[in-house]
This record gives sequence, C-alpha cells and structure tokens, in this order.
Amino acid sequence: MAVTVETLPASRIGGAIDALAALRIAVFREWPYLYDGDLVYERGYLAAFAAAPHAVLVVARDGDTIVGAATASPLAAQKAEFLAPFVAQGWDVGRSFYFGESVLLPGYRGRGIGHAFFDHRETAARAAGASVATFCAVQRPADHPLHPPEYRPLDAFWMQRGYAKVEGMTTSLDWLDVGEAHETAHSMQFWARNL
Repeated sequence: MAVTVETLPASRIGGAIDALAALRIAVFREWPYLYDGDLVYERGYLAAFAAAPHAVLVVARDGDTIVGAATASPLAAQKAEFLAPFVAQGWDVGRSFYFGESVLLPGYRGRGIGHAFFDHRETAARAAGASVATFCAVQRPADHPLHPPEYRPLDAFWMQRGYAKVEGMTTSLDWLDVGEAHETAHSMQFWARNL
C-alpha cells in the first residue's frame, strides 16, 4: 500500500498525539539522539506544542498506521531554550517558524517522505506569515562510542532543501541518554532558511 502524507487540521491533532509520542520515543532512541523517552513526558510536550496558534502536524500513513510525523509552529510559541539564541541575535521571532521533530520509521526512509514533511511545513509557515523556517539538531562528537559506522548525517539533505547552519546559534537541552542514569546537557545547532 502507498504511504500518504497529509497535514492534519487542528481539530485532529489531539487524536494523533499518542501515536506521535510513540514514534518520537522509537526514532529518537536511535543515533544521534539516543533519547531514553518517557510516554507521559512526551504527551505533555506534544500537547503544549500542538496548542500553539498555527501549529502543524504532518503525518505519514501506511494504510491506517502512522509511520512518520513532523511538527511545526511559530517560533514565538517555543520554550525559552529555543527562543533565547534568536532574541540574543536580534532575529524577528514573530516572522519565524520553528520545525520540531521529523520522525520516520526506518523501513520508510529513502522514499521522499522527508521532503514531503518539509514541503508541508514550509507551506504552513508561509500561510502563517513566516519569512524564515528554522530547526535544531543535536551535535554529537564523531568519536562517540555509540556512533554507528554506517550512519550518514542529514546535513546534505538539509542543505539540498536550502537550509544552512546559523553560525554561533546553538542551545542546550537536557535529556536521558539510553543506558545512562541521569539526564545530561546536549548541544543543539540551529539551521534556517528564508522562505
């Protein structure tokens, strides 16, 4: 069966939060995030994200099963950790859209679904009046002991989409890594493009 990708209307986002939470836990457990996720936290985080005006949830389905999803909402609606670097550099936060997670189960990668996620979110950002799209990605050292030798970073894909690293624009987020006893800080690099 073909995979379909659609942007859910606001009225249907709430009904997809559990599926998205499970996807986030499964996909972010992989390198490079190594996130040891918690369903209760995920539900709360996603509900808050979805409550923002103009919030967008794009889903990929194989039949009735959600196999991937991507989120976006105005940058001004994000937590302080995401906003602070932009405010410090004088960005027009009110004209920027933040792309949250983009998660897709391994068996569905390489089929153009990632491009569809960006297409849908960029369309939503423009419709909300944004002139800039941004997201952030974790930075792990190349010599990290859990770095899989076959891993290919997504930098080339993002650059192909017109995104570039914003030099000097990073933030730090804490989470529990797989196999660790305590949360640790993780450096997150921002990427952006003009829409």
